[in-house]
Amino acid sequence: MQTPEVAHVKKSPPSAEAPRMVQTLGLFSSTAIVIGSMIGSGIYIVDADIARDTNSPALYLGAWVITGIMTLIGALSYGELAAMMPKAGGQYVYLREALGPLWGFLFGWTLFLVIQTGTIAAVCVAFGKFLGVFFPSVSQTHWLWHIAHVPAWRVGPMELGNMEIGVSTANLAGILVAVFLAIVNIFGVKLGAIIQNIFTSAKALSLAGLVILAFAVGRTAEAWNANFGTGWSQFWRNAGWHSLHPVQVGMGGPVALVNVVVILAVVQVGSLFSADAWNNITFTAGEVKNPRRNIPLSLVMGTGFVLVVYFLVSLAYLLVLPMRGDAHGATVMARGIQHAAEDRVATAALGAIFHSAGAWLMAGAILISTFGCANGLTLAGARVYYAMSRDGLFFKSVGMLHPRYKTPVAGLLVQCLWTVLLCVSGSYSQLLDYIIFAELVFYILTIGGLFVLRFKQPDAPRPYKTWGYPFLPALYIVMAAWICLVLLRYKPQYTWPGLALVLLGIPVYLFWSRRSAKDALRNPI
Repeated sequence: MQTPEVAHVKKSPPSAEAPRMVQTLGLFSSTAIVIGSMIGSGIYIVDADIARDTNSPALYLGAWVITGIMTLIGALSYGELAAMMPKAGGQYVYLREALGPLWGFLFGWTLFLVIQTGTIAAVCVAFGKFLGVFFPSVSQTHWLWHIAHVPAWRVGPMELGNMEIGVSTANLAGILVAVFLAIVNIFGVKLGAIIQNIFTSAKALSLAGLVILAFAVGRTAEAWNANFGTGWSQFWRNAGWHSLHPVQVGMGGPVALVNVVVILAVVQVGSLFSADAWNNITFTAGEVKNPRRNIPLSLVMGTGFVLVVYFLVSLAYLLVLPMRGDAHGATVMARGIQHAAEDRVATAALGAIFHSAGAWLMAGAILISTFGCANGLTLAGARVYYAMSRDGLFFKSVGMLHPRYKTPVAGLLVQCLWTVLLCVSGSYSQLLDYIIFAELVFYILTIGGLFVLRFKQPDAPRPYKTWGYPFLPALYIVMAAWICLVLLRYKPQYTWPGLALVLLGIPVYLFWSRRSAKDALRNPI
């Protein structure tokens, strides 16, 4: 008797008339998807939290160096898998082939439930928030339909609730962006790619402008003396091996003193999140020209560009603003990086350079950035659900393409619907707290799959082989596993809920696989 574990791969052969994905994305468009999906709103705000936790300019920049090393190793490793299996679904396919269909499904399930849709919701609502700089009536407190307030309640180390459910003018703007981008991407991947190319180029130029302004005219003696000092004495403060850093365990738990290695792992929650989504180009492999060459190249070039820019932007903040600051300071200089208003470090930096015009300039840059990021995530995510459906592990309609535009229409619409619900519920912000731990687990499994496939399929065609194999992939696994262990110990509110969301996918997988098995028996090949 056929087991549910394998039944889902038994599919009816496609008819000659069935539409197929069209390879229209060139190297530039593929790289734009990598860059555009990575750069959202994170780089403009997470530096404040990193600065507070590290309290050291050297460790503050060191956090970004670690993020850069891990992300680049991940991109190099995924390059081999992408060249070996250039199929729609990307990481879902790699996990399925290396570790089995359950692991591929759990990734796709978590992607749909939290990772992709939650990020799209957060980025779209961030668009609405910054639109309020130009139109004050667009605000999270300007309710058009307030349904309910869910008060905060605590379960162990986790705080749940404290959500406003309804439609404000800010999340309405986000909802409209999400719906617009879903509709646009129905009309062909080429149109979505054009939008991605335009907005990625614009956001890259805006970040480059921020760096140039900071280095050329924004440097201040106050920031230099506070962050670097004479002979770089201030730069290395609190960065010694025996330096201890306070970390609050869980929500409202005791404060623990940890060393440099632990604090650098703790702050990866922010920096890794800001540099995430680089794997999205693998989801669109079925629509990339010469994917065995272009996907590995776009991964390396895209991640390399973003990581260098992120480091330079964070360094630029140090040149303009002092790291240490007073939460009650009256000026951007007094508040510093650590206590920038609402953690908007980029806005504070431009405010120090341009004064009143700084907020407008940065709001415009973030509107461009968030719109482009949401488009890249929207375009890519639907391809994973398409691949899952083709394996009998998602709604059947999601595995069908538009006869004219060759796009997964149902996948785009289902993704959009769930994103809208997350926007209305206000739950996306809490869900995003759980992303990095779940993402790291899947990255570890996928890069571990690289070793499995080298053993299981030694003779499979590999147009590109991971540079530095096996040492660099093994280094990634060790680093990511260490971060997971540290987060489990010191930040359980970011870990156990994410793990629970992943495990919730097991009964769903059993349901879909059994349903697929029954369909296979009714319609044997």
